[in-house]
Amino acid sequence: MAQLLFKDVNKVYPNGYHAVHDFNMEIKHGEFICLVGDSGCGKSTTLRMIAGLEDITAGEFYIDGKLANQMSSRDRGIAMVFQSYALYPHLTVAENLGFGLTLEGIDADIIDERVAATAKILGLTDYLERFPRQLSGGQCQRVAVGRALIRKVSIFLMDEPLSNLDAKQRVTMRSEIKQIHRSVGATTIYVTHDQTEAMTMSDRIVVMRSGGYVQQIGTPYELYFYPKNLFVAGFIGEPPMNFIRGTVENCHFKTETLDLDISPIVKDAKALEGKKVVFAFRPESIGVYGAEKKGTAKEEGYVISSKVDLTELLGDTTNVYANVGNVNVILKVNPHHTPEMGAEFKFVIPHKAAYLFDAETEEVIESGIERH
Repeated sequence: MAQLLFKDVNKVYPNGYHAVHDFNMEIKHGEFICLVGDSGCGKSTTLRMIAGLEDITAGEFYIDGKLANQMSSRDRGIAMVFQSYALYPHLTVAENLGFGLTLEGIDADIIDERVAATAKILGLTDYLERFPRQLSGGQCQRVAVGRALIRKVSIFLMDEPLSNLDAKQRVTMRSEIKQIHRSVGATTIYVTHDQTEAMTMSDRIVVMRSGGYVQQIGTPYELYFYPKNLFVAGFIGEPPMNFIRGTVENCHFKTETLDLDISPIVKDAKALEGKKVVFAFRPESIGVYGAEKKGTAKEEGYVISSKVDLTELLGDTTNVYANVGNVNVILKVNPHHTPEMGAEFKFVIPHKAAYLFDAETEEVIESGIERH
């Protein structure tokens, strides 16, 4: 296990492109950290700086209290799993697993022991004599993870390792990687563009935005229920959070079709007079008015009238694409309470599930509400 510390770390390329801005974070021993964000946000660049594959332009990076800016990759105690499996096609699974140890000059008997132990952990014992072309994508990925695991390093770096797998394989590998992390205990930094992977696997998540700006660092629970700004609120959650823009007048959120008293959801509604704001709620937080126990009374939340444009039955839930005034929203409802397409219907947003953001700064307006 290892402890990592970033102090105002920046990466600027020779052409002037500023890929990472003032990255500050402390990663504890044995933590599983996910870096997420859209393309070009600097998450892979940050990973490469940790690995020593990219120079740090400014700032300080420490591994176990030692300044690592100029430390060689070999001395950092790091193993990396890439998006591509990068297996040697002419070597068997056993030879691929033990290749790094062979280069280090480790005794063949010790290599055989480690290969056998690693294969057992990853369920590869029956495939040790096979070649990569004889394996499935999930099995190849397990070999790639095993090649890092066998070195017994203190830091694992993973750069979108599941992106080449199909949906079923990704679900399986997510749980396997998490179980491996629990058994090995190495500090793990995992890069992905898939927020579902981040939510299900990580102890904490770093949400980054284009240009290399960190937006929020927190547990999956914190990011989901307490997003600090519009970007995080829209990035975390599937389908994404719904946003409706309007203005505060006399402690009410107003649009052409909505007039909602915001006093129950903000600390000081009067201080927002005349401010342009964004009213937000998650698709799964609503209830169909009059159909479910949750949200059947008006005083429990905001009752909104809408018109159904489209429905998608997913089995356990139904996605309802609706229109509120001139704003499109997505709602998740009980499939037994799915309204007809084209129908007018009402849904309820509980007060504790409603958010308000400053339209100019995009920062959340504090409410003091406990959300769960």
